[in-house]
Amino acid sequence: MTTPTSSRRSSSGSAPDRDARSTPERAARPPARLALADGSLFRGFGFGAIGRNILTTAEVVFNTAMLGYQESLTDPSYTGQILVDTFPLIGNTGTNNEDMESRRVQVSGFVIRELARHPSNFRLNQSLEDFLAASGVLGIEGVDTRAITRRLRTAGAMAGALTDRTDLTDAELIGAARSAPSMAGQNLVPRVGCTSGQTWSETLGEWSPDPREDTTDAPLRVLALDCGAKSNILRNLADRGCEVMVVPHDITPERVLELHDRGEIDGLFISNGPGDPAAVSQTIDTLRAVIGSRRDRELPIFGICLGHQLLSLAIGARTYKLKFGHRGANQPVHNRTTGHVEITSQNHGFAVDPESLEAAGGEVTHLHLNDNTVAGFRVKGRPIFAVQYHPEASPGPHDAAYLFDQFVNAMRQSAKVRATASKQHTI
Repeated sequence: MTTPTSSRRSSSGSAPDRDARSTPERAARPPARLALADGSLFRGFGFGAIGRNILTTAEVVFNTAMLGYQESLTDPSYTGQILVDTFPLIGNTGTNNEDMESRRVQVSGFVIRELARHPSNFRLNQSLEDFLAASGVLGIEGVDTRAITRRLRTAGAMAGALTDRTDLTDAELIGAARSAPSMAGQNLVPRVGCTSGQTWSETLGEWSPDPREDTTDAPLRVLALDCGAKSNILRNLADRGCEVMVVPHDITPERVLELHDRGEIDGLFISNGPGDPAAVSQTIDTLRAVIGSRRDRELPIFGICLGHQLLSLAIGARTYKLKFGHRGANQPVHNRTTGHVEITSQNHGFAVDPESLEAAGGEVTHLHLNDNTVAGFRVKGRPIFAVQYHPEASPGPHDAAYLFDQFVNAMRQSAKVRATASKQHTI
């Protein structure tokens, strides 16, 4: 089945698709196509890295946020995915050097309804089109993104193929989409995480909603497992006076425990990242060993998004793939501890099974109000907690920023306990 062109009606009986019609600006662009594994085909116009014989296959997902396309494009969690933005006009603020969540564009392709022709913003450094072109990523515009989203919501996220090549038939493009690997079972973390240790010192700077006062307390040291960490997460930790050491996701448990025993780290953080959490077995084994070895001398542990899933797997829970995931801003989460509802930003395609979590000793602390999926948990009686959403993203409000403070407080309390125990041992 193909989507409508200007001379056809859709299968739902809607009016002819006007998005794919040529305009003077689009006339200079090559035609582009997006095929889905269910056989549907969407025709539009290429932008970004056009004319390079690109054929990319990946899972196709949608994001419902009105803003933040640059943060989404550079979020490592989108690795292995073609991103569809549902908001009709994209690119009006261009791109800049400050809103990068990593060093490069991470998506495999970008699908939008209309590309803004004249971006304007006081922080603008580059247009969205030039930004994608410099990154070697193909985009397609002039398609009905609402129709694509409805299809993905009905059938679920599925593999797709995006190209501006004219030598491929429609059938060949659909075949490429159908031959793409499933996201389930893929360990994509090695593609985005660091390969050697490094320090992080950049703070939120003038974007900090609550500038921190100078303190005489010794800085807390955080060991951050990089599974594809967003820069703003690390900025939030540094903004709270933490010394952040970013290390590869495959660090051994012996190394983590050694750093803790020597007093070189006060807390462990597990970042967001792409792919199937159950496939990141080495990190799960490391977390399981660390958690099992620190019962007598607690190491505060905090996970976000993929880190939330990896921690749940480490304690014995299960994860499963959502039909089409949660990707967007303004998603309501109920904090069962305080009773408050937090407005959150989310980007994930897997979730934690609540029954297996409770059976493993976890306690659900947050629920997504749209579908009652687990949005956060803690390990009972221990300073180990995680959330499925992104407290650093701040989709307007800063409802979830307290989670970083909660982690800092847990580390500071643990450090005091260790210092007291050390003095008693010395005496």
